Amino acid sequence: MPRPRSAAVGGAGRAWAMPEVLAAVWALLAAAFLAVLLVLRGPARRPGGGIISGLFQDLIRYGKTKRGCGQRPAWLRLLQVPKRWFIHFYVVSVLWNGILLIWLFQVELLAGSLPSWIQYVHRALGRDSQREDAGNEHFSAVLVLLLLWLHSCRRLAECLWTSVFSSGVIHIVQYCFGLAYYIAVGSTVLCQVPASIRSGKELSVHICWYHIVGVTMYIWASLHQHRCLVILASLRKSKSGKVVSLSHGVPFGDWFERVSCPHYFAELLIYVSMAITLGSHNVTWWCVVTYVLFNQAVAAVLCHEFYQTTFSSYPKHRKAFIPFVL
Repeated sequence: MPRPRSAAVGGAGRAWAMPEVLAAVWALLAAAFLAVLLVLRGPARRPGGGIISGLFQDLIRYGKTKRGCGQRPAWLRLLQVPKRWFIHFYVVSVLWNGILLIWLFQVELLAGSLPSWIQYVHRALGRDSQREDAGNEHFSAVLVLLLLWLHSCRRLAECLWTSVFSSGVIHIVQYCFGLAYYIAVGSTVLCQVPASIRSGKELSVHICWYHIVGVTMYIWASLHQHRCLVILASLRKSKSGKVVSLSHGVPFGDWFERVSCPHYFAELLIYVSMAITLGSHNVTWWCVVTYVLFNQAVAAVLCHEFYQTTFSSYPKHRKAFIPFVL
């Protein structure tokens, strides 16, 4: 008898340990970008002449901010792809998260179960504990995955028909990381689905106040992000919508009056809205939000630096990322 009890305790420990590992991975990524942000905000943030420094700057910069790297070696220029390949991120996200969403809808509406390999992977990474509010957790996860998929669909449409890409580039490592990110973030949402749901058990679903608050915030942040992207695109288009320039200009209007990169700030708010939709107590997703915070902060600080060094009359009151803060 003691042996089965020990095995049960070990199994329970494993059930709690693996989700913590998933959260720890996102927290580690967040810490890495926080370190990068501290380096950029520090006194010695200018690129040096060494290979390591050049590679570091090349890995954290993309698009217009690549100019801050100075003259890059020829071998580094071989490791770059067009920035317009950003569209691939959203194609992958729409396809992958769409497949996950279809599977979850099948579980919900047809009382089916997820594919066996998905069950195996997420039995290791997800939560196998049974909770009284498992029905709400399932609905929250489905709703967040739907919001994530809609977000990817909108961003894909904006890349295709709104944004105007110049000849900017990104490092091949950034490109591969971006592809992996959009697969990982959808899989993280799937890991929040209780095990009883993943195996096909039906549970009741109730719409709670945090679902309404989260979705409302998501819509609000998405609208502002779209407006800001339209403003950026308008700098390169005529009133008729024809592209007339690929140069950079100073954007004005909407949240641009407060920060240099309001579309990054809106991205953060979108992920915060998903955390609220999950019930505000999901530690793993808050680790994702923390990663998005520091990741977007790094990009915003570099863009802000570009605007300040390129345009002598750039508004002094604007912050880089978060109004009145950063």
